[in-house]
Amino acid sequence: MPTDYAASVQGVSIRVTRLDESGNLLTGPMDSYTSSSFIRTSFTPEYEDGDEITEKAADGTVCVSFKAPDTLKRVTMEIAICDPDPELSALLSGGLLLSDTDNQGNEVSLGWASAQVGEDPSGNGVAVEVWSRAIQKGKPAATNPYFQWIFPYVKTRLSGDRVIENGLLATTFEGFGLGNINFRSGPDGAWRWPAATDRPYLYARSPWAPQGLRGFYTWTEGTPAVPGSGTPGDVGYVPPTPPTAPVSSVALDTLNDRGVGFNVKNGPTLYPTDTSLETDNILSAFDYLPDESGTLTYPAAATEDDVKNPSPTGQPPVTYKQRTGVPATAVAITGVTAGTPGTLAPANATVPANLTALKADPVIGDAGTSKPSTAWTTGQYIDLADASKAHWSGTAWVAGIACPARHTRTDGRGRAE
Repeated sequence: MPTDYAASVQGVSIRVTRLDESGNLLTGPMDSYTSSSFIRTSFTPEYEDGDEITEKAADGTVCVSFKAPDTLKRVTMEIAICDPDPELSALLSGGLLLSDTDNQGNEVSLGWASAQVGEDPSGNGVAVEVWSRAIQKGKPAATNPYFQWIFPYVKTRLSGDRVIENGLLATTFEGFGLGNINFRSGPDGAWRWPAATDRPYLYARSPWAPQGLRGFYTWTEGTPAVPGSGTPGDVGYVPPTPPTAPVSSVALDTLNDRGVGFNVKNGPTLYPTDTSLETDNILSAFDYLPDESGTLTYPAAATEDDVKNPSPTGQPPVTYKQRTGVPATAVAITGVTAGTPGTLAPANATVPANLTALKADPVIGDAGTSKPSTAWTTGQYIDLADASKAHWSGTAWVAGIACPARHTRTDGRGRAE
């Protein structure tokens, strides 16, 4: 299809997805946040000036002149949002989510606490995707009516003056972006040029944008486009139906809290990190209780004794409770679906700690009431909390990813060859 020379006009949606240490996209229930409530996303390519060499002859004329090319170093980024969104702030600038339960019993975000002094607020960084409208002759383009802009590795921090006044409280994040080949095809598998994601920014026309979505979502790959279906070769997936729905899952009603205490990866010594447990940056109102002296005992990531936080003179110290690996309010598993990886139901179900816990689960375990009915096929598996994988063999859960069945060939006398 020839290009239609559409212009990029107005921002539609932004999606921010957390990265791990290697730049891989994380796929947990609270790792990808989508919103249309942003003011702008701006980026500026930053170049290193090439060396310039000039030599003059004895008479003062230039005899040698050479200019090395300027080279791209990174892009500088700025993201401004409409309101002080605590969940997006936590993704873009670290810190802690502050939560409590609503009148429906769901745990919801009520606020945000900044990163501590001396702490890296950007963590492992995020991938940022932004959609804008493709406008042709004053109307949305008939084919691929959006631009999708991708920044595969971004590290930002909250910046600028925060002024509480008779006007909008500005919430702006700034930082830089680099290439990240581990972005690959993106959270929903829809980006068709994964080999190009080692560049700091890239864009392409898209048939779909996550309009009307706000909150944490999980994403799965869409359906490949069928040649002859209308736009063969232009899209790598069929947009969801209806167009405003996510590819999969729904926004979380309840935050994916990891249990008693919090486990802050970049925290200083006041909050010792237990690397054997998942990162937990949610401080829930029900994570602490009054102690005997009438003060509050707050949770922390201490792996041994509780940690005392020095308090102002004349005030009792605050005790940070010991971090445990057992969630205080575990969400029971009601089912499991095979995949690469497989998924648990509900979406916020507590992931089994290890293979032993999975096998013993009363619902999907080896003797569970809703265990899988057939053996999982090649490449299918489920991720466990200890970072191991497991698959259903047909009779029990076993470690690792499902492999092809092995067949033994026999000779004419029935002997194995």
